[in-house]
Amino acid sequence: MPTPNPILDLPAHVQPDPDELVQAAVEWHFHPETGSPYWLRRAKDLDFDPRTDVKSHDDLRLFPNVVNELRHVPVTDLIPRGYGGKADIVGVFESGGTTGAPKRVVCTRDWLDRLTDWCNAKLDAHGFPRDAQWLGVTPTGPHIVGRLFEQSARTHGRFGMTVDLDPRWVKKLIAAGRHEEARAYADHVVDQLADVLRTQDVGVMAITPALLERVVERDELVELINEKVRAIRWGGTQLDAASRHLYRTEVFPDSVLYGHYGSTMVLGVAGERLGLADDAECVFDSFSPYNTFSVVDPKTGHSVRLGERGQVVMHHVSKSLLLPNNLERDTAIRVEPPEGAVGDAVADIKPVEVFEDDVVIEGVY
Repeated sequence: MPTPNPILDLPAHVQPDPDELVQAAVEWHFHPETGSPYWLRRAKDLDFDPRTDVKSHDDLRLFPNVVNELRHVPVTDLIPRGYGGKADIVGVFESGGTTGAPKRVVCTRDWLDRLTDWCNAKLDAHGFPRDAQWLGVTPTGPHIVGRLFEQSARTHGRFGMTVDLDPRWVKKLIAAGRHEEARAYADHVVDQLADVLRTQDVGVMAITPALLERVVERDELVELINEKVRAIRWGGTQLDAASRHLYRTEVFPDSVLYGHYGSTMVLGVAGERLGLADDAECVFDSFSPYNTFSVVDPKTGHSVRLGERGQVVMHHVSKSLLLPNNLERDTAIRVEPPEGAVGDAVADIKPVEVFEDDVVIEGVY
């Protein structure tokens, strides 16, 4: 069996050359002895040869968007043969089910560790306390955000306490017009959060903006957070610039507020750019060159100009997974990426109203 290119196993703090990473990953995922059964089978239907024609990050656009096929592909077919039957699988994670049956991807230990190291470095840069107890109000089960919370709480903090969250049920209630029940469920979640805050030492809280808004409606919880919580990590639904400014300057002036934006289908998150003004739109930088974004005109597939709004396309390129050209259900403003990164940074994330003929419902996540 061929030996994997060392570039595929670099630590998170060492940034590989993007084009060399793409070449190594494509060779790994399409070599008959190391590729996954899914990609080796799918390669027969491509009108190009990935191993000879894909030479750069820009060449990822040659691939079709195959993400909808992951609704029914056996998850074992997504594991590269190069792991030799010894892949340390830490989870099979699913999309939120917003646009039909969930799509599934497999996450290996080596990727989760790399992503965790990158995320922890971002938390350090933003001033999150080390060795704090964490409270997570996030989806668990098949959702990668729950596993990422556990990793962050365990490796950056001391440990994590959780309040479970079922975003699919909330979306189902909203779609059926059962808004009072959806509100009651959100209140049920916040009630559980309140109990933890009252009785436990919580230094870091991870929560969705939709639920944080409900927390802010309760004066007691605002006081508890200001008394105990030193940092808040938000993500899932989006936080508009006005709310972000209000939370950072008036509601939680002594807590660090830091946002994430990501997708299960690319097994990753982007982090809020350091140094943004309190009243600015939140800009997200991806874990380049492993997770990258493109902001495009959905009609042409071409990139919009910097500063213009387009639909978000996400790519994942690593030893664990190759999943390029995933058209997301979000639009964003295209922003220049940090120096040395490839792809686009994104700002002012908003969901499209209809995606793949389904009405998009965000709910609480």
